[in-house]
Amino acid sequence: MKSVLTFILLIGFITMGGAGLYNGTTWLSGSGKASWYGEQFHGKKTASGVAYDMHQLTAAHKTLPFGTKVKITNQRNGKSVVVEVNDRGPFVKSRQFDLSKEAFRTIGNLDRGLMPIDYEVVN
Repeated sequence: MKSVLTFILLIGFITMGGAGLYNGTTWLSGSGKASWYGEQFHGKKTASGVAYDMHQLTAAHKTLPFGTKVKITNQRNGKSVVVEVNDRGPFVKSRQFDLSKEAFRTIGNLDRGLMPIDYEVVN
């Protein structure tokens, strides 16, 4: 009976457009929006305790563990970058990631400030 219920929930989740795979503690993939942060935070301490460097490929996420590597793909152009989570945020409900200036620049246009993304944990 338990396996039938699990199967029904899984099918329901898939057909309702589930956000990604779940391993019991974190979402492993999904889609959403990413913004970037730069000069005003450069050199300041992140939530993980390291200094923010806008020239490195890093990101802020609300719940992923620090050190998690995530592949971020810009849905507009298909370009991807792998970032390391070292901070908390974004503090805007509709966004999934705040990327460092360099990470955002690598896959998108800084002038836009926001991009639709797909993301996937790679470690």
